[in-house]
Amino acid sequence: MEAVLDRPLEGVKESKPKRKKDTPFAIGASAIVWQLLFFYLPLVLLLVSAFFDGNGFSLRPFYPVMKLSYSMVIVNSLLFAFSTALISICIAFPVALFIERQKKRLRNFLLFLLIIPFWTNFLLHIYAWFFVLEKNGFLNLLLMKIGLINEPLGLLNSFVAVMIMMIYYFLPFAILPIYFSLERFDSTLIEASHDLGASKSQTFRKILLPMNWRAVRGAFFLVFIPAFGEFIIPELMGGNKMFFVGNVINLFVFGEATASMGTAFTVYSVAVLLVAIAGLMWIFERFPRWFCR
Repeated sequence: MEAVLDRPLEGVKESKPKRKKDTPFAIGASAIVWQLLFFYLPLVLLLVSAFFDGNGFSLRPFYPVMKLSYSMVIVNSLLFAFSTALISICIAFPVALFIERQKKRLRNFLLFLLIIPFWTNFLLHIYAWFFVLEKNGFLNLLLMKIGLINEPLGLLNSFVAVMIMMIYYFLPFAILPIYFSLERFDSTLIEASHDLGASKSQTFRKILLPMNWRAVRGAFFLVFIPAFGEFIIPELMGGNKMFFVGNVINLFVFGEATASMGTAFTVYSVAVLLVAIAGLMWIFERFPRWFCR
């Protein structure tokens, strides 16, 4: 009798509380609303303001910004972002591999040191590098003490200072995705490769890099895309000597009569960026076949 009572009735479904099903949707809905209001809606308004004026659809704001000088600014920004991302990846992969091979306690401490800079104001980082790169700063004093230079170098307000600051700021964005991929990587494959007679370079090219290529590709674009539009670092570290996309947009938008040019140049630069991303994606899809043979 008790067994019959404990058995669920046929044809009767157990009712589950709807609250459990609705909770994930309620949590995710707020993020969707936030994206719609503060990301997609401003993009739509930007496109509308770029292509439509008081008289309707018009391409006039694009004519002045498509000159050769502004196009070269976009090309220089692409090369600058590509260099920043490439150097960051070259540094990030061995650093991530080093962190992943440490013991758990030391590994957590190194990751903590990597994340600490995000807890402080970004402008403080830039001003700290001022004291490092100035003529009487730490770097020049160290190089002179070692004997590599006889007099201080003018590192501030130069391309070198901008590149150093860009790599310093975006390097964690490249390290973390590669580290999490290496953490899931089966390290016994490396041991098997060495046991079968493969060298370290062959193991890297044929096993380690291909199996973590998606993380490397993702880390590259995590650096490349924001570096393309960065303007605070070139503005402060470059001393208004170098113009990139972010600096030009800033000048146009905050000008008295150039706001429409600012929106047009933004759309123009984003279009070029999307084309560049598509080309790089095509190359990255085929790069393991070329390099990892």
